[in-house]
Amino acid sequence: MAILGRSYKFGEVNNLVSQQITFFSHNGVIEPIEKATIPFSNLEYSYGFGVYETIRVANGIIYFLREHVQRLISSAKILQLDHPFSALSVEQSVYELVDKAGAGTYNLKLLLIGAPTKDRATLSILCLNPYFPDRKLYKEGAALITYAHERPFPHAKSLNMLQSYLAYRKAKQSHAYDALLINRVGCITEGTRTNFFCLQGKTIITPKDHDILLGVMRSVVLSVAVRHGFVVVQKDIPLKSVSNYPGSFVTSTSSKVLPVKSIEGHVFVPPSQEMRELMQLCDQFLAECRGKLE
Repeated sequence: MAILGRSYKFGEVNNLVSQQITFFSHNGVIEPIEKATIPFSNLEYSYGFGVYETIRVANGIIYFLREHVQRLISSAKILQLDHPFSALSVEQSVYELVDKAGAGTYNLKLLLIGAPTKDRATLSILCLNPYFPDRKLYKEGAALITYAHERPFPHAKSLNMLQSYLAYRKAKQSHAYDALLINRVGCITEGTRTNFFCLQGKTIITPKDHDILLGVMRSVVLSVAVRHGFVVVQKDIPLKSVSNYPGSFVTSTSSKVLPVKSIEGHVFVPPSQEMRELMQLCDQFLAECRGKLE
């Protein structure tokens, strides 16, 4: 039970906060990490009235900043979360924090939290230790489970994530990498923190755009794939139809292209030549793109 007026620190909730980086950005101002607090009385945060982004920084290169910031602003608009921050000011705050943090490898967490009035909304940017999947998953594939849930605002990366949290917890209890969300008509939409695809030869099948969060890494992978002769098809993917496809994979900022080994009881064949080609193409692009999609 929250005590009115009390606060907690981000670091007390998320133990991934970097021990080396002792500052964060608050409304465009660099502050000591000790000031990264939210009052327990903050109704908007308690109710999940906020949006967020996770951005990869590797050796000082900020990956796909423009795309992430555009989605942050778009997510806020979908939720009718009024705030005083422009895309340009958010990008500037990121650059200033990364410049101070130096050329390390970490993730940035952008938290835009609403308020009763536009001028009281807050933007916090924190440096977190990155999470990378076990390397063996790229050879063997990841196990996934399923969970019945539809996010109310598919295109908004909202802080209202209770069902996704419960689904991901179920996945961890089952020793799975992630949980795929199943909608009311039995179709796979996305993972709790990944986008989902099936692969048949050089044809990539993805759920329809309007049903899912449009992941930044998803956009990167599809862009790279099309440039190298892959075909992308958007259509519903019923859970019962996954056995019709020889392979599938998921994408995210941390995982890039990660093959799927199994979904519930169905086991896919080992990653195909086309799957390995796609993984290599994306790795090469990320190594050479200097953080820019185009």
